[in-house]
Amino acid sequence: MAGPFVISVDKVVPTLESERLRLRAYRANDAEAMFRLYSDPRVMRYWSFPPWTDLSQADAYLKRALGEMAEGRVLPWAIANRGDDRLVGTITLFALDPVQGRAEIGYSLDPKLQGQGVASEALRMALGHAFDALRLRRIEADTDPRNTPSIRLLERLGFRLEGLLRARWRVAGEICDTALYGLLAPEFVREQRSKDASVAAP
Repeated sequence: MAGPFVISVDKVVPTLESERLRLRAYRANDAEAMFRLYSDPRVMRYWSFPPWTDLSQADAYLKRALGEMAEGRVLPWAIANRGDDRLVGTITLFALDPVQGRAEIGYSLDPKLQGQGVASEALRMALGHAFDALRLRRIEADTDPRNTPSIRLLERLGFRLEGLLRARWRVAGEICDTALYGLLAPEFVREQRSKDASVAAP
């Protein structure tokens, strides 16, 4: 398992930190925590693939993510607690197209941490990097229209519903739609400024 990780992914995936969280590059020893996350039916209910059933799937995913990152197609982060640096979720910018200035975003989080603002905190860091450091102008999110918590999160961050793609996915025999959300750089700046102003208000 250690072989594919001789490249220093930290040079490609920047470490981003907030008060509670650290977004960092994947590590070989993240496989078990990632398997626990992606084998949980609660986490995977609205994903485009079914829950994992074997640890080898986590190993394969980590190797594939490293290869795609080296090709400049994805920017994958582990969401980790700053205290113990343990992986508790993932967030990925993928389908990166620097010419068109766009990318897609996906995320997952340990169910025990949901509803505590952790996903919002992590997404703000990733989006800030996408718009500021990478100079992207557009981020897209492919969301199951039944996934109400995720939709509320995206809308709080300024994403707008741009369309419904019917019967787009087949997951474990179930046909699923896509609610396509988009966020432009100026919209994120306005949303962030509004949040900062509300925090500063007496």
